[in-house]
Amino acid sequence: MENNTEKHLLTSKDVTMTYLRWWWTAELSNSFERMQALAVAASFGKVLKKLYPDKEEYKKALKRHLTFFNTQAIWGGLIHGSVLAMEEKRAQGEEIPEEVITDFKTGLMGPIAGIGDAIDAGTFLAIFSALGASFAAQGNIIGAFFIVIWCFINFWEGFFFFKYGYRLGRDSISKVLQGGMVKSIIKCGSILGMFMMGALSASMVKLDTIISVNIGEKSISLQETLDKIAPGLLPLSLVFFVYWGMVYKKWNASKVLWILIVFSLVGALLKIF
Repeated sequence: MENNTEKHLLTSKDVTMTYLRWWWTAELSNSFERMQALAVAASFGKVLKKLYPDKEEYKKALKRHLTFFNTQAIWGGLIHGSVLAMEEKRAQGEEIPEEVITDFKTGLMGPIAGIGDAIDAGTFLAIFSALGASFAAQGNIIGAFFIVIWCFINFWEGFFFFKYGYRLGRDSISKVLQGGMVKSIIKCGSILGMFMMGALSASMVKLDTIISVNIGEKSISLQETLDKIAPGLLPLSLVFFVYWGMVYKKWNASKVLWILIVFSLVGALLKIF
């Protein structure tokens, strides 16, 4: 683990520029043969040249980073920051074999991709997209900015992980995975996701009944009565029905959609809705 008094060959600017090159190129050079390898080599190119003034050592270092590599770009900053610290240690004379650096990258790219995709794409991106769509559906231009905000958050998230990986080296991965950071982020995303799904369900799911009951000369609307008891009770019941079907009955989205279509048609024919 590094400390504040330790001598560095790379400046803070070198580390930042390496991250910026990775940010702009991570998904530009993908191929079935090497996936993100060219982007990794391009990102590390300048700092490797600074670390290894000897031309042959520089070539070997570049070749190390041209092997197959593919991970989630944002959380992958942990790997690249750690690898950058390892390259710096190697250039300073530490016994770090080339195979250790290569194996470190390839061994972690899968697990880190799984975590990053689940948290970023599977949780927070879905939340921001749903929020943006709800505003856009109402004709509000604010909806377009939610994706922009998400990209801004992604940039700084990746920058944090890259710096964190460089500062702690190989220890950064264990700190993140064992220190409870991932669990805390997932828990936060789950709470936020449930909150937003509740808000979106209340505003976007529409279900009203036109049933009315005649008592003497007075007609009582069932919908008005339900609204006085609990506004939005029917839409909430529909959301719970869908949740029950998908979670407990294991219905897929297509089956749920067909059930809702049939339910709507029958309800309309019977003049319930």
